[in-house]
Amino acid sequence: MTAIRGLLFDKDGTLIDFYQTWGAAYRAVADTFAELTGEPELAWRLLVAGGYDAETGRLAPDSPLAAGTNDEIAAVWSREPSVALIPNVRDRMLEAFGNVAAAPVPVTDLPALFARLKGRGFRLGVATNDHTVPTRATLKALRIDHLLDFVAGADAGFGGKPGAGMLVGFCLATGLEPAEVAMIGDSVADIGMARAGAAGLAVGVLTGVTPRPMLQDMADHVIDSIAEIELLLDRFG
Repeated sequence: MTAIRGLLFDKDGTLIDFYQTWGAAYRAVADTFAELTGEPELAWRLLVAGGYDAETGRLAPDSPLAAGTNDEIAAVWSREPSVALIPNVRDRMLEAFGNVAAAPVPVTDLPALFARLKGRGFRLGVATNDHTVPTRATLKALRIDHLLDFVAGADAGFGGKPGAGMLVGFCLATGLEPAEVAMIGDSVADIGMARAGAAGLAVGVLTGVTPRPMLQDMADHVIDSIAEIELLLDRFG
């Protein structure tokens, strides 16, 4: 196996706890749209349309709210006739989501972890289906922005996951080959990108939306969180 020299991380559900960070944001936007339309029950319909499962209290792993781009979420919610009539639906949604960037909930001590990984010579990147500007704000709030060699959202020109574009972009930015890169993420889309881009290693984490059995069927390895990534990397020299 080619030695791993680059680590490309997903953001939501990987660097930050998905439900603690995004659960309230999704509910807030849905409630806002319900208030604007005068339809109290609309908020619930929007959450269900986005992939919320009332029985489990979680999101379907392959749903728009779990793994989709912001444009995909806006498109799904705009299928509601009353939402489609709201001016600037997408912009209103993005403004509310942008507020999340100010208070992300990290899954571990990210500055310490990323400093150690950087010290070991790894090239580090973040690839997310969120937009790039709020992603950079989140990474700054997490105090790891200065340690990254590459940051891309679905609007950065590389396309969204599970396409290979952001992985290819990371390789172009760092001079690495795909086989030298480990993709680390919590969703089917993350592992899909790793496979589409022929990444050397696909690592699933359980701090997001996807249950272990589903990740085990797709990923090379599954760990509880990125707090364990160093132990896994030690196995690959």
